[in-house]
Amino acid sequence: MKIWTERPAETDVETVVGRYFSLLRAGRTHEAEQLVDHTPLRHVLKSLWSGSVGASADDEASCSLAADEWEQNLSWLSELDLGDFNWGHTGTHFYVEVIYRAQIIEVSLGFWVKPTDAGWVVAGPSTLW
Repeated sequence: MKIWTERPAETDVETVVGRYFSLLRAGRTHEAEQLVDHTPLRHVLKSLWSGSVGASADDEASCSLAADEWEQNLSWLSELDLGDFNWGHTGTHFYVEVIYRAQIIEVSLGFWVKPTDAGWVVAGPSTLW
């Protein structure tokens, strides 16, 4: 997990989140979880699936991955991208839009920068609908 001795700049935090998302897209979920003070990954993946491929009822991929198969076959993650980062007025909380096939989906990922005994870390993501 990335730890800063001082409160990090927004650009530094966005770089960590970008790396986190790149690892997710590559199916390297264990490595992604190590970058942030992580919430349960299954919840994050299920929300991303539901808001993207699962929401596309007429999409062939949504029909080919039934029930919890999306959890075993993570190839669908490669079709997701990050959109804009939207920081709150305190500079400690933000959400980032998620894009599926050039469209912003209804699910965003929320993160926050928090102090710990070791220093400042990025925590999350929460899923925002």
